[in-house]
Amino acid sequence: MEEDTALGPQTPERARLLDQVRDAIRRRHYSLRTEDTYVHWIKRFIYFSGKRHPAELGAAEVTAFLNYLARDRDVAASTQNQALSALSFLYREVLATPLPWLDELERVRRPARVPTVLTREKTQRLLAQMQGTKWLMASLLCGAGLRPRECLKLPRRWSTRTS
Repeated sequence: MEEDTALGPQTPERARLLDQVRDAIRRRHYSLRTEDTYVHWIKRFIYFSGKRHPAELGAAEVTAFLNYLARDRDVAASTQNQALSALSFLYREVLATPLPWLDELERVRRPARVPTVLTREKTQRLLAQMQGTKWLMASLLCGAGLRPRECLKLPRRWSTRTS
């Protein structure tokens, strides 16, 4: 019995494609977040292409999709690069037909980033307004240079200990 999914009727070919993508990602020991992201972008590409199988499509359709993201959806450069990486992986590793260089691709320009750095006095005033777990997390973010996700992954028992 064929099951309906977000991509329409679940045909063996369509089911195999996303399973092949997941298998290829897992064989290369990519993270689960990367797997989810790549599958997401591949699905969006399939929808954009009128639910045609990516094997029927090529560089022109990939370029059109990435240009659509840049022009019409106004995505950030990192988002466009993420979609490009997912589709490159699909064609290179799963379909075994690497895409030729995408000459017509409109690249999103990254804005110049000027880092915001608090002075020592502002940091001390900010930390003085906090206490407990929030103070500990903010101190680690500022003093040890941890990223928010790294800080959240620290064992919970550390945040409940008292000196």
